[in-house]
Amino acid sequence: MTRKYFGTDGIRGTANQELMTAETALKLGMAAGREFYRGDHRHRVLIGKDTRLSGYMLEPALTAGFTSVGMDVILVGPMPTPAVAMLTRSLRADLGVMLSASHNPFQDNGIKLFGPDGYKLSDKDEIRIEQRLESGPELTDSAHLGRAQRLEDAGGRYIEFIKSTYASERTLDDLKIVIDCANGAAYKVAPTVLWELGADVIPIGVSPDGTNINEGCGSTSPAALCEQVVAHGADIGIALDGDADRLIIADEAGQVLDGDQVMAMIAQRWHKAGRLRGDAVVATVMSNLGLELFLRERGLALHRVQVGDRYVLEHMRTNGLNLGGEQSGHIIISDHATTGDGLLAALQVLALVADEARPVSEVGRLFEPVPQLLKNVRVRGDVPLDCDDMQSAIAAAELRLGDKGRVLVRKSGTEPLVRVMAEGFDSGLVSQVVDDLSAAVERAAP
Repeated sequence: MTRKYFGTDGIRGTANQELMTAETALKLGMAAGREFYRGDHRHRVLIGKDTRLSGYMLEPALTAGFTSVGMDVILVGPMPTPAVAMLTRSLRADLGVMLSASHNPFQDNGIKLFGPDGYKLSDKDEIRIEQRLESGPELTDSAHLGRAQRLEDAGGRYIEFIKSTYASERTLDDLKIVIDCANGAAYKVAPTVLWELGADVIPIGVSPDGTNINEGCGSTSPAALCEQVVAHGADIGIALDGDADRLIIADEAGQVLDGDQVMAMIAQRWHKAGRLRGDAVVATVMSNLGLELFLRERGLALHRVQVGDRYVLEHMRTNGLNLGGEQSGHIIISDHATTGDGLLAALQVLALVADEARPVSEVGRLFEPVPQLLKNVRVRGDVPLDCDDMQSAIAAAELRLGDKGRVLVRKSGTEPLVRVMAEGFDSGLVSQVVDDLSAAVERAAP
């Protein structure tokens, strides 16, 4: 079945335009609520959101949908995506919902769904919900409508959970940390966690107004973080994205360390401690070849999967592995969480920094990335990447790079973009290959 609503990470689009409308949210609440109405207990769904203006529109629409099929609704307000996953499981809810478009600008929004186990829904679950969306609602009778209430201490519960993953005998007393919350969902909880653990905290991106989420801040715009780290003489900078499931690090000199470097840090530390299950890390096809070579030199494997943290997690669960992530900063630590958690991953990095008592630039830059270039080609319609012209262009690019490089051309699952990536040891050749492939995409576009 071709999916009309769900992409690689839930449903996403421009707010108040099809598909991201109040009507869609209402119908989705009805369909998802009915799909997860299993058994004769009182059913509950937990709804969180980030700081986008459109959350005020979508949250009540979802609430109406869920209550109309007999589900009680627990509202937690602005809360990181991983907090919603954790609270869904902790509260024994039947379903969890996060309203967020992650790193996208405020005009966009999205709806992510979690099952009662705190994991994102499978493709099969999403397909069944889509079928219910197409077939129409199954409403409950007036005596069995659901109720809605707010959980006032949701933030405190998440803060205590995150702190519990940091050894009780440890503190952050000797560290000065800049934390950039992207004017997003973690603007309260992230600085609080670091402060309660003893750090000298300089928070930025903590003044959301509904329209400034991810605007010139956060993990996709780390320049502000780097500037503040240097200005304050901080030991480290931490940047989250709008829903706080991504992490980017800045060292004391204001140099960025991406998700690949973070995975390398954690993997090496865990391997030495005997904590890295399967002697392997799971990443996507976007991760740098340098990470793969770094792990291989230490007898560790890199398992690559398609882009999307849900696919990273599926592979981790299937193969019994406990560390995975994406170059973009999604880091999944399955010993503690069921989805990517930027703050949780940051504490793992901070533990390493505290133990080593050396600058982040020394302990955090563990490999030299192979030259890699990514270009986003904005398109208006569906680009046939499997057509003969595109396949010929890709084959020619692979031939030019030979066995010391690779190319990747894929459609974004969240934006109207085709992402063109190449990497190899000759940066000039990599740039030429990306330009040529981007031109081929533009020619193939309708």
